[in-house]
Amino acid sequence: MKSTSTVASVLVAASVAYAQVANVSEPTLVTIRHNQDTIKPYSPVSNVQGLAFNRFYQIWLENIDYDDAAADSNLQWLAKQGITLTNYFAVTHPSEPNYCASAAGDTFGMDNDDFHQIPANVSTIADLLDTKNISWGEYQEHIPYPGFQGYNYSNQVTYANDYVRKHNPLVLFDSVAENSTRLRQIKNFTSFEDDLAKKKLPQYAFITPNMTNDAHDTNITFGAKWERNWVQPLLNNSYFMNDTLLLLTFDEDSTYAKSNNVFSILLGGAIPDNLKGTTDDTFYTHYSIIASVSANWGLPSLGRWDCGANLLEIVANKTGYVNYDVDTTNLRLNETYPGPLSIGEYSKYSPVWPIPLTNATCSAGHGILDIVKETYANTEPTYNYTSPFPYDTKAGYNVDVTATRKNSTKSSNSTSTSSSATAIANAGISVMAPSVALTGLAMGLMLSFL
Repeated sequence: MKSTSTVASVLVAASVAYAQVANVSEPTLVTIRHNQDTIKPYSPVSNVQGLAFNRFYQIWLENIDYDDAAADSNLQWLAKQGITLTNYFAVTHPSEPNYCASAAGDTFGMDNDDFHQIPANVSTIADLLDTKNISWGEYQEHIPYPGFQGYNYSNQVTYANDYVRKHNPLVLFDSVAENSTRLRQIKNFTSFEDDLAKKKLPQYAFITPNMTNDAHDTNITFGAKWERNWVQPLLNNSYFMNDTLLLLTFDEDSTYAKSNNVFSILLGGAIPDNLKGTTDDTFYTHYSIIASVSANWGLPSLGRWDCGANLLEIVANKTGYVNYDVDTTNLRLNETYPGPLSIGEYSKYSPVWPIPLTNATCSAGHGILDIVKETYANTEPTYNYTSPFPYDTKAGYNVDVTATRKNSTKSSNSTSTSSSATAIANAGISVMAPSVALTGLAMGLMLSFL
């Protein structure tokens, strides 16, 4: 039986992490134009040395099956310039939960593209980077002004889809959205060109093309041609390339019955010449990126699925970490586990926000973020976040998947802890949040109709 103090701590943690009603209304065009004139982008710089790279960027395209992407001539050209990750997986469907996962190491049960505001006590990769003052930013094509929080911004000439909130990871989190300085680090592509020219690029950036260029509203031929044309000049830019690792990937595949394996390439000056044009068959997910960034710069973990995620080999080789071989035969990453952001489409609704680990070394090797340990002190994690793949025994999710380590006598599967685990699988508690508000509020107001 838990002590009274432990239960009280659990209730406190649950009470500050509950689903919220969206409180950001769609701005009018008048407001947008005013903000375009008054809100200026913020471009912090830093030079924190990493083990494998000193700058990490990622560009996501949309909704393409692995084989279709691999067959494209422009992506084939790009692959020759770097390392093709043949065993890289998105973590669920549809788009938004994948973007959410890339920032916070969890989907929180999200199975939709609705308007979400995730409570401020949920930490993100920005919090990890801030522990060492590593500069970060997002570049969102055609976002109307820095930190715009609206659901979308249509092309004001054609009224076609353009910028969308669901493809902007960090704006989903109140820990960013409630901080005006952080918001100004979410900028458009014009700011990227300015930062590049002024040599003020951040050390970490997430880059999202608009709905045409990312292949969402077009196809792989169009999207890959755009990507090559955008990336190729950067490959010839010595300032951009210097010790940079650039990931080109997709948010998800388009055929939900498939495995959600997405075609991915690593490029940049951080890639040794002898590895260009090669492949890496290690199992990775979007969670591996947070873990790899943390391991590279000696940062802690969020205590969620980034904790046990495999590291990019280019980083693992520098740290001595041994990645898991995951048997993907029974792996299902086309859905997700229950959570408060579910609408019952590809997961089940639960009012309980998953509780992260507070005590583990994690694959990055630097423990858990202090604020996570403080916020969730004396609680038990909802899942075995030390696993290299997400699973949930209660929901029967990925329980038949196994993972082994080449240089370890210990093994991990979905019913036991990994060789570095300090948490019991699904040892979480079921504390109801004291207030359950509406989640997934659709904010579908198109600016073209204003």
